[in-house]
Amino acid sequence: MAGSTIVEVVPPELEDAVEAAIAFINEKRDGKFQLTGLVAAPESSGFPQRDSVELGLVLCDGDLCIREQVCIRRDGENYEVSEIETADPQIPPHLDPPAGIRSNWLDDQLQKYSFVLLLYYRGLW
Repeated sequence: MAGSTIVEVVPPELEDAVEAAIAFINEKRDGKFQLTGLVAAPESSGFPQRDSVELGLVLCDGDLCIREQVCIRRDGENYEVSEIETADPQIPPHLDPPAGIRSNWLDDQLQKYSFVLLLYYRGLW
């Protein structure tokens, strides 16, 4: 997504749409993912005046973080959410674990084990 920006705070005009997208992903994956970052295309800022927007959601459920690309369409007062296929779902662009998630997990693991090996390979932890 060239020209996209990563934000940690959801703009007010996108809050309801993003909540609908999170609910959609949680239902589909039977998870309890929480939003930790938003990869928004520059044109998403005009969403209230348009019928749809494409967003990348960085979601975490415990120590599992994923990137989901979605299209959110306005349907009256509600939102219709659908997934968008990405070029390579195994190596999602812009996915960097949010601040605090990895350090908390690492602290928990270091209490259980004498050492922990972290491996970073092609954009994945």
